[in-house]
Order: sequence, then structure tokens, then C-alpha cells
Amino acid sequence: MNVTLTALAMLTGLLAGALFSYLQIPIPAPPELPGLMGIVGIYAGYKLIQWLGVGFDLLAALGLE
Repeated sequence: MNVTLTALAMLTGLLAGALFSYLQIPIPAPPELPGLMGIVGIYAGYKLIQWLGVGFDLLAALGLE
């Protein structure tokens, strides 16, 4: 994992969130902790399946790839 890239992503998100709040417009993300944890859960599940090395190519099965 690239720490610099992660820090820049965090800084960009912080600045974007501050701008949304300053302009008093809703953020394009879940404003509550349960919504945020849902996004974290999706990412963790995705990485878990990659780590386990299992999967099913749905696009290939449908003939779309």
C-alpha cells in the first residue's frame, strides 16, 4: 500500500467534505456511521474474495465479455 497516495486521498476527501459543508450542500456519501460502515463492509468483502482466490465471471457466463 502506498502511504503517500493514501494520505493524499484522505486530504482530498477532507478538503472536499469541508467544501461541501461550507457551501451547505449534501455530501455524496452516507452522512451517518452505519452507511459508512456499509461501504467499508463492501470493500472488505471484495478484498476477502480476492484473497481467497474464488469467484465467478458473471460477464463471461452471460456472453458479455
